[in-house]
Formats: sequence, structure tokens, C-alpha cells
Amino acid sequence: MRVLGVDPGLTRCGLGVVEGTPGRPPALVAVGVIRTPAELDVSKRLVQIEEELDAWIAKYQPDAVAVERVFAQHNVRTVMGTAQASGIAMVVAARRGLPVALHTPSEVKAAVTGSGRADKEQVTTMVTRILKLSERPTPADAADALALAICQVWRGGVASKLQQAASSRAGLEATAQAQARLQVARLRAAVAAQQSKR
Repeated sequence: MRVLGVDPGLTRCGLGVVEGTPGRPPALVAVGVIRTPAELDVSKRLVQIEEELDAWIAKYQPDAVAVERVFAQHNVRTVMGTAQASGIAMVVAARRGLPVALHTPSEVKAAVTGSGRADKEQVTTMVTRILKLSERPTPADAADALALAICQVWRGGVASKLQQAASSRAGLEATAQAQARLQVARLRAAVAAQQSKR
């Protein structure tokens, strides 16, 4: 499974692509940051993020996109920019038919470090270890994007397998019920045919 993690932001939008399966260490595919100048109009900054995200998806062909769920912060301007970039990431993924998973920062921290209260330094350290990188990914936005992708590979992969198993079971049950109804209908037809001969 290949996942593009997006740590949304207007000034810096972290991107990280990893590949792996639940229960095994994933591998780094690519990491980077989309930067947009603060003096540029917000709408133009969002277009720039949209274009670069689309190019990343076209280049790295992920199976899914994991985006950090926006949560309330004290700085309203920061939240607005983060929410706008997050929305762009979801639209770009949806346009290409990719599933989008939203993870809270504490979910990502817990998946990568074992603690939902880990700080950015601990997250970066664990991402470096998990992906067996020779250098720490910088800035923190890049490390956070990789952490999101790792979280989705490990947690989302398990969730999708459970969902597939549940839908497969539901499908089997529906098929069994349909076959039972067909058998009953055939028996009734045979009984009706026997009775009409008498």
C-alpha cells in the first residue's frame, strides 16, 4: 500500500509518500514541502498547493491520501490556512478517485511513537527510525506528513482489511440467502407440478 501523507498549511504544506503493509516497517518513497509566499493572495497560494499536490499524486501514484484533521487552535488565522489547505488536499485526492483518511495529531503521534502526547521532536525521531533514514526529515512539516502516511499504512491498512472481510462476509451471506430462496421456489414449483398431475 502506498500512501501520500499531507500535513496541511498555507506557508508550508508537508508531503510524504511511504509504502508498506500493516505490521511491517514501511519504506520512504518521497518527502517534500510545498511553500507559498505569505505576500501572495490566498486564492493564488491555494492554486499553487493544488497544482503541486496534483503533480505529486500523478508522479507517485498513491493508493490513498492521509490528511491531518484540522483541530481548534488559539490562532484563528493559522486554523483558517490549515483548513483551506486541508480542503484542497481532499479535493485533489477525490478528483483522482483516491480514498482520503483524516487523522488527528494525537492519533498520528500514538501510531508512530506509542504516545498521543509526544512532541514534534519525538515524532521526527521515530519517523527517522521507522523509515531507517540516514538524516532527519526537515522541516517538521515534512516529518509530520511522513508520520501521517505511516499512520495510514499501519492503521488504515488494518481497517480496510477488516472492512473488506466484513463486506465479503455480508456478500457470502446474501448469496447464501438468495440460493436458499431459489431452492425454496424450486421445491414449491415441483410440489405444485406434482399436485397438478394428480
